[in-house]
Amino acid sequence: MGAVSGAWTWLTTGAHWAGTDGVVHRLGEHLYLTVVCLVISCVLALPVALWLGHVGRGGALAVNLSNVGRAVPTFAVLVLLVLSPLGRYGQWPTVIALVLFAVPPVLTNAYVGMREVDRDVVESARGMGMTGGQLLWRVELPLAFPLIMTGVRTAAVQVVATATLAALPGGGGLGRVITAGFNRYDTAQVVAGALLVAVLALLVEAVFVAAQRFADPLRHRRRAERRVRRGRTAEAATAS
Repeated sequence: MGAVSGAWTWLTTGAHWAGTDGVVHRLGEHLYLTVVCLVISCVLALPVALWLGHVGRGGALAVNLSNVGRAVPTFAVLVLLVLSPLGRYGQWPTVIALVLFAVPPVLTNAYVGMREVDRDVVESARGMGMTGGQLLWRVELPLAFPLIMTGVRTAAVQVVATATLAALPGGGGLGRVITAGFNRYDTAQVVAGALLVAVLALLVEAVFVAAQRFADPLRHRRRAERRVRRGRTAEAATAS
C-alpha cells in the first residue's frame, strides 16, 4: 500500500503537472506520438487490406507477413533503429518501431472483416449492376466496419502502452515520468507514471468503442434488427 499511497500523493501534487517535465506536457507528447503512429499505420495497412479483401487474392500472405511483426519485440526494433543512421533523426526510430507494431492488427482485422462479408449479399449487389468500387464502398466496407474498427482500436491501445518506450532514447511522452522515477529511485513516481499510462489506455479504448458505435454506417439497421428479434422472441414466449 506504501507505493500506491505514494503514487496518489505524487499525482495530487500540483507541481508535478506543470512545466516542460510535468504530466500535462508529457501527456500531450504521448498523445501526439500515438496519433501520428496510428495515422501512419492506418494509411499503410487499410488500403492494402481493403483491396486484398475485396479481390480475395494475396491476403493470407500479407497477413502472415504482417504478423511477423508481432514476433519481433518492439524494444529490440527500437534499439536497432536508434543505433542505425536513423537514430540521428529525432523521433523517427520510435515512430517506425511503433508503426511496425501497430500495422498487424489493423491489416489482419480489416482483411478478415472484408472476407467475412456474406458472399450472397456481395453477389446480389453485383447482380444489381454495382461496379467494383460501389461494391467496396456501399456493401463490403459497411458490413466489415465493426472488425475494421476493432483492429484500429486494438492498435491504438497497443501504441499508447508501448509509446512509453520513446523515453528510452530520450524521446517524450509519459514514459519520461517513469524513467525519471527510476533515475531518482522514486518508486512512487514510477507507479504514478504506470497508472497514468494505464488510465490513458483505458480512456482511448472507451473513446474508440464510442466512436465505433456512433460511426457505424449500419447502426440503425442493426438496431432495427435487434428490435425485430426481441419482438419475435416475445411473441413466441406469449404463444407458448
